Amino acid sequence: MWIASNWKDYEILDCSRGEKLERWADQILLRPDPQVLWNTPKKIREWKKLNAHYHRSDKGGGSWEFFDLPEEWTINYTLPDISNNGDTNNGSDDKASGGSMRDTLTFHLKPFSFKHTGLFPEQAVNWDWTYTLIRNRILQNSGSPAGSGNNTSVGSNNSAGNNSNNSTEKKVKVLNLFAYTGGATLAAAAAGAAVTHVDASKGMVSWAKENAASSGLSDTPIRWLVDDCKKFVEREIRRGNHYDGIIMDPPSYGRGPKGEIWKMEDSIYELVDLTAQLLSDDPLFFLINSYTTGLAPAVLTYIMSTIIIPTHGGSVESSEIGLPVTASKLVLPCGASGRWSR
Repeated sequence: MWIASNWKDYEILDCSRGEKLERWADQILLRPDPQVLWNTPKKIREWKKLNAHYHRSDKGGGSWEFFDLPEEWTINYTLPDISNNGDTNNGSDDKASGGSMRDTLTFHLKPFSFKHTGLFPEQAVNWDWTYTLIRNRILQNSGSPAGSGNNTSVGSNNSAGNNSNNSTEKKVKVLNLFAYTGGATLAAAAAGAAVTHVDASKGMVSWAKENAASSGLSDTPIRWLVDDCKKFVEREIRRGNHYDGIIMDPPSYGRGPKGEIWKMEDSIYELVDLTAQLLSDDPLFFLINSYTTGLAPAVLTYIMSTIIIPTHGGSVESSEIGLPVTASKLVLPCGASGRWSR
């Protein structure tokens, strides 16, 4: 399992009886989680010190109960240190150890319908992966070895000024489909990529722009597009555009602009087959996220192996992704991801 274990502003404190107890910076939230099938003792005091509780309804959906929660607040996530010949180090702060400062992403959070806050923290494990691949490719293109102290990243807690990645001859182009509030977009942009961010919801794209501004990434080359993802891919194919990295996080179920029904298990192969046509001649990665119950990680491996490897080589890995639980020292599964890279 790939575990998002490098958070400081977020943690699952405990989970029991179908709910997870979370700390989002200083806010304690209690939300339902279908994976929590156990009934373990609720021993820690935060169970009784909630800022908000989302109650699921027996009739479907649910509602928030607020105690002392701000309308909006922020949390930060620090991306890996790219040093030691390309290895990642999420340990000591680079500034304190005499190295370069690290990229930090800042996210605006707020409670909204169906229990969400605007962020899926488990995806940080994929942000780290794509960030590392992009940074290392850019360093190779610029002729600067990883760990040389030549920091060209542009996050909010890094040195201000122009992004020197813009001077490289070949930029890394990334396409993020079903991009939501922009976690993967910001990680790729902070690494130095030119990112195309596509989501069908105008509100989600606006929210992602706010997160980019808070993260010091407003001036980076991000294209913000409100569009149907499949139709956008079809137009990009006709236009002859290509990308070095592709990220997709399709919903388990949804409807298209004309009422078309989307079901992940019925449509994912066709979508990957179509989108893979946008990979460049020297592609870097292809990442698929899935929250569809019953769709095993090995299915993602099979799909990408049959579509991408025959044309581009490389290898595929897929796994569950998860978050550590502080009270039990165990891991809560939170979905699955498939990763192709060369």
